[in-house]
Amino acid sequence: MEQKIKHLEMVQDIVKRMASNSFFLKGWTVTLVAALLVFLVEVNDETILYVAFLPILMFWSLDGYFLRQERLFRKLYNHTCTLKNEKIDFLMDTSGFQKETASVLSVMFSITLFLFYGSMVVMIGLLVYFL
Repeated sequence: MEQKIKHLEMVQDIVKRMASNSFFLKGWTVTLVAALLVFLVEVNDETILYVAFLPILMFWSLDGYFLRQERLFRKLYNHTCTLKNEKIDFLMDTSGFQKETASVLSVMFSITLFLFYGSMVVMIGLLVYFL
């Protein structure tokens, strides 16, 4: 039983790391977009608004990737829970769950990511339209 618990702890640590990566990406997105908007006010050049789409799209795709990886490792965690102790091999291979998990693009348009990043895209789009 000790081997199973150790393997589950290893997988759980990876899931935690993926979740913290997602948190940091959201923070960096807000920071960079806010900085670009402040720079827009200073320079008074509307083309900077178009540049603001770049970090949003870049971090949105990275966040989708990390969320997909988190889902893959959750499946590995659940699979490891069902294994007998003598079958624990400490492999961190998630390739067996690739087909069961949505693609990065699908994950990008999940409710949580779409609401966060989509609202930023809409906000920048409205600024482009009205300025």
